[in-house]
Amino acid sequence: MPQQAIAQANARAPARRIMFYSHDTFGLGHLRRSRALATALTEGDESASAIILTGSPVAGRFTFPERVDHIRLPGVTKLPDGSYISSTLGLDIERTTSLRSGLIQSAVEQYRPDLLIVDKEPAGFRGELLPTLEWLQEQGTCRVVLGLRDVLDDPKVLAAEWLRKDAVRAAEAYYDEFWVYGLKDVYDPTEGLPFSDATRARLHYTGYLRREIVEADDVPRTPYILITPGGGGDGAAMVSQVLEAYETDPTLKPDAVLVYGPFLSGEVREALDKRVDALGGRVAATGFDSRIEALFAGAQGVVCMGGYNTFCEVLSFDQRAVIVPRTTPRLEQWIRASRAEELGLVRMLDERRDGTGPAPMIAAIRGLADQPKPSQAGADGLLDGLDEVVRRAHILMERD
Repeated sequence: MPQQAIAQANARAPARRIMFYSHDTFGLGHLRRSRALATALTEGDESASAIILTGSPVAGRFTFPERVDHIRLPGVTKLPDGSYISSTLGLDIERTTSLRSGLIQSAVEQYRPDLLIVDKEPAGFRGELLPTLEWLQEQGTCRVVLGLRDVLDDPKVLAAEWLRKDAVRAAEAYYDEFWVYGLKDVYDPTEGLPFSDATRARLHYTGYLRREIVEADDVPRTPYILITPGGGGDGAAMVSQVLEAYETDPTLKPDAVLVYGPFLSGEVREALDKRVDALGGRVAATGFDSRIEALFAGAQGVVCMGGYNTFCEVLSFDQRAVIVPRTTPRLEQWIRASRAEELGLVRMLDERRDGTGPAPMIAAIRGLADQPKPSQAGADGLLDGLDEVVRRAHILMERD
């Protein structure tokens, strides 16, 4: 397209352009958070559009609202030894990262965002975002925000990781603001990070990101509890524990709807499916549901892992919840669940405290009916995150 035509097309484009970077080497969390934020920032504002740069292999399974689109970056896979390889291209990780980095910069140069919101990783995956951040700083026309979930990891582990990645330097050098999608009274995810006072002055706690009910015709009409391991890639143990509870206690009620998540698949999924089939309809299972909010809204209770998005859904739909957090490779879920339990928002099932086997899970499921709802502990006051994000974004984009 000739340069004049490009200029004319840009002139006709929406006035506010927001870009999200979400490295997404594993799971659904980063993509789902970016999608919720993009929806809030463009909803009701015809002058706004958004593009999400994501490495998620399941981005195409989601629908995106009007004026929100996504660009899929070449995927990478983490090996058991901690190294990475290209998911599909057969390239070594250096060439894959270089390709991703070039695509990111090209997208930014063509789209020319007014605001770039980076999820969690200040320098991007293996530093792939640094050339773009340097270019944006030279241009001086785009505000840059680092978005952080409420919990990142154990403070000592996090400090060592950010030192290794040179992430503190990148955060302090390139970012106008830092948004924490939580509240400091609940947890400070930057504890242990050696930020300067000037950097901490740019830190804003938004509150948690409220999720909305979506209409769905296929939600069960009979009482059920929802079982969800989030993306599912590390959820087999939790799912197995729930199935063992139903196998052990034939009187256990209510029945359950199990959403495996897109990353719980293969032989592990097949083995779990056989156990589901043997329960004679007491547990219904599906692989993936992009409208899981409807299942949250209709459930009698929830058994889940402790990911950020799942926690937001528990609070948003005021669900009695039992959280079974993972403890490896990060303590993030355990920290979130234990703090939420302290605040009376959920119940945590911790094998070090509660023991193993089916008995603790049976007791937890039976106890859901009498468990206080999050609203009784003040959950409504935690969920102003989307409104605050919209407010902060408008302030940044209206700045001269």
